[in-house]
Amino acid sequence: MAAKNDKPIKVVAENRKARFNYAIEDTLEAGIALTGTEVKSIRNGKTTISESYADPKGGEIWLVNANIPEYLQANRFNHEPRRPRKLLLHKKQINRLIGAVEREGMTLIPLKLYFNERGRAKLQLALAKGKKLHDKRETEKKRDWSREKGRLLRARG
Repeated sequence: MAAKNDKPIKVVAENRKARFNYAIEDTLEAGIALTGTEVKSIRNGKTTISESYADPKGGEIWLVNANIPEYLQANRFNHEPRRPRKLLLHKKQINRLIGAVEREGMTLIPLKLYFNERGRAKLQLALAKGKKLHDKRETEKKRDWSREKGRLLRARG
């Protein structure tokens, strides 16, 4: 039996504010349709997905407003940095996500952009509902209390 290739997953970009601004209901992994210069630019690690979201259009899911900067060595064959990119999902997944967005008022938020074990660019996508201001305050109170509790327990012994 052949040994499995155990490369670690390399996280390239992460949306750290997503869990603060949204109540995450469900997560799934999606592939992204990219050009060659986009893949090379992502490997350089300057990509940001913090202001991006996914949007259903024409029976497909598109990643909108993700910034993948131009690859410097590509000259005229470069890509547009903020172009919409198609997410690769199964038809059942697409239909379920479109239904949740249209009927239940949910939002599709990218959490992480990473390379999997096979070297493919993947996006961890979350089905989320926006938090209200009082929910955000409650989250912040819980986080502050857990930090303070940890400090007190360490100081005690």
